[in-house]
Amino acid sequence: MSDVYIAFGTLLSLGIVFPGLLMTWWLIFPKRVNRAKAELAQRPMRTFVIGFVMVGVIGLPTSILLAISLPFTSFLGAAVIVAALAFSLIGAAGLTSWMAERLANRSNGQMSESASFLRSAVILELGAAFPILGWFLFIPLCIIACLGAATMAFLGRRPVQAAEEPRPTGLPTIQIQTTGATDVS
Repeated sequence: MSDVYIAFGTLLSLGIVFPGLLMTWWLIFPKRVNRAKAELAQRPMRTFVIGFVMVGVIGLPTSILLAISLPFTSFLGAAVIVAALAFSLIGAAGLTSWMAERLANRSNGQMSESASFLRSAVILELGAAFPILGWFLFIPLCIIACLGAATMAFLGRRPVQAAEEPRPTGLPTIQIQTTGATDVS
């Protein structure tokens, strides 16, 4: 019975800290996250295909390392998997940022950027927590897409398009007119 409590506690802890981890990547690497967001928003199929290729490029050597029954190679294979998942977090933060932008647009500007990002991270996490479909379909597809987005964010040559115009705040615009020369004595 204690095994069930340990498993439940571990999953609960991971569920609590995952949005914080995504927000950390979002704040530490804003340019890369914005590039990943732009790639996911503008070219989702290409991003997914690149992610699928990256899974093959990373997966083949990793499976060979894990198949060799030496302790050092098993550790190295596990380290490659952890590094690839950490790298894909840039893409996951980009995906969450894209979702946050859409969520903020639907709330008619009533939500701050950080609040919409945090809520989007929780929404992404809840989609992954859904039994069977979330575990075996949503999570692998998200990892592949996020790995592709992170790869494009680091290797892509295309500049990210300019950000959208700021939302109107409802405050009046003040225009100041100046005359030619002024004498300051």
